Amino acid sequence: MCVGHLTRLRPKGAIRIYCKLSDPNLSVLSQTMAQCCKNIKETVQMLASRHKDIHGSVSKVGKAIDRNFDAEVSAVVAETVWDSPERQKYLSETIVEHLYRQGMLNVAEDLCQESGVVIDMSMKQPFLELNRILEALRMQDLRPALEWAVTNRQRLLDLNSSLEFKLHRLYFISLLNGGIGNQLEALQYARHFQPFASQHQRDIQILMGSLVYLRHGIENSPYRTLLETNQWAEICNIFTRDACALLGLSVESPLSVSFASGCMALPVLMNIKQVIEQRQCSGVWTHKDELPIEIDLGKKCWYHSVFACPILRQQTSESNPPMKLICGHVISRDALNKLTNAGKLKCPYCPMEQNPSDAKQIYF
Repeated sequence: MCVGHLTRLRPKGAIRIYCKLSDPNLSVLSQTMAQCCKNIKETVQMLASRHKDIHGSVSKVGKAIDRNFDAEVSAVVAETVWDSPERQKYLSETIVEHLYRQGMLNVAEDLCQESGVVIDMSMKQPFLELNRILEALRMQDLRPALEWAVTNRQRLLDLNSSLEFKLHRLYFISLLNGGIGNQLEALQYARHFQPFASQHQRDIQILMGSLVYLRHGIENSPYRTLLETNQWAEICNIFTRDACALLGLSVESPLSVSFASGCMALPVLMNIKQVIEQRQCSGVWTHKDELPIEIDLGKKCWYHSVFACPILRQQTSESNPPMKLICGHVISRDALNKLTNAGKLKCPYCPMEQNPSDAKQIYF
């Protein structure tokens, strides 16, 4: 279609057909085309402006990565740390244990076969059971976890764990979620709360009070918070924590903790390397397995064994934590207070005179 005459030609004996647009139609079409051109121009300008802002941000990210990321980390890595077969065996066992913890059983078995690492069945079995129960909890099936908690009830009580009660509580809530048809079953199941009446009296009262609103639906009652879905993620975390405690294991695998610690420590080590190179004092860092400064990884990465004060011959606790002196020796807080005289402290080992306020609490 063209403005003016529409001409159609045929090969022989061509017939011309003329169609002339009236002036009003031409004016409307012209205005429409002008408006379309204006809208297109504004849209293109808007997109160009947005692209300019995005491009600027992206280019800044790239420059920030180039400025802060150093691909050469060999200067802070002990190259020979995994040279011995014994250490390679320890590394393979650590990776296998991590895979078992994550439920990647097939990958762990393949790694054992390829690396030649032999894992005793007594070590694998707890992780197999733990992952089986966790998988059931993720599918909102409480029965395997309840069976495990009842079997280990006394050991859980020794840990002052509330796992079994919270499992029973969650099962009771699942019955409430079924409506009035589960009222009788919920009342009968409430008998499981009897052993926990003294420790969880308030929680049990809330659960029993919710039965009054069962006919109208718990979701429409003041007890609707009982139906929150985040309880399933919470019970998985509690089970993992308590099960690992019974097995004598940390909640997180040594491999994941080491990796997280390395990610926090690496930037500091790279800065140390840069300062040493700039000031030409390479003798400060003589051994790659020793750090010239202390790197604070936060309380999450603080681990310790039982510490007995060498001065008072007593085990430290939360009220009497171990204190590290500026000379590097460690004593209990009670010993620190008893050795302090006139605001001064003389280390019983160095002996180095120092200010007691400079002592640093190691944990707790």
